[in-house]
Amino acid sequence: MNSVIIPAAGSSRRMGEQINKQFLKLHEKEVIAYTIDIFYKNPLIDEIILVINEKDQEDFKRLINTYDYHGIKVVIGGCSRSISVYKGLLKVSKKAKKVLIHDGARPFLKDEYIKKIINQLDISASVVMAVKSKDTIKRVDGNHVKETLNRDELINVQTPQAFKYDVILKAYQWAMDNEIQATDDSALVEKKGYQTTVIIGDYDNIKITTLEDIKFGEAILKGRLTCV
Repeated sequence: MNSVIIPAAGSSRRMGEQINKQFLKLHEKEVIAYTIDIFYKNPLIDEIILVINEKDQEDFKRLINTYDYHGIKVVIGGCSRSISVYKGLLKVSKKAKKVLIHDGARPFLKDEYIKKIINQLDISASVVMAVKSKDTIKRVDGNHVKETLNRDELINVQTPQAFKYDVILKAYQWAMDNEIQATDDSALVEKKGYQTTVIIGDYDNIKITTLEDIKFGEAILKGRLTCV
């Protein structure tokens, strides 16, 4: 059994918007609806757990009714991403062997990567999607460069990140017990001694974080619609 946790409990502080960025629209459809559809329509996914902000309950209820989603588990998140993901993990079915964690504001994941990641979990405990860094990265101290890093050794990590369920649950239980917060799920697993496998992903798999991302997202959708 394969489960997916979709953290969607964040705010839009970086957006400067008054509404949750998950409800911003691309081609008249909410960002989060595109994200849910990816997994709702995929035959490899058996369970969807949507982690939401308590203040957004009515909005998510309307969205679920609008798109006639059935069987989605809705969980109220916490005051940080780590707590929200942990609450989602506690609701995963006991039958689940593999768990994917995917940002609610990342609506352009392609089915082929879901299959690759799930298959990789047959031999790996932790798997992440990533793309190679296009830019030169420098380590700085204030306004001064301390070091120029080797771009060939750098990747930009995306979601989904995927794990054997018992591995990620134990890693999060350890993090909660030690009050450790993380914005990257695989980092917790790595701290417990597991190796993470990287699957090279897709530059279109962006996270909607700024208003400029909305424009980029519209362009991605336009290109997909043109190719259909």
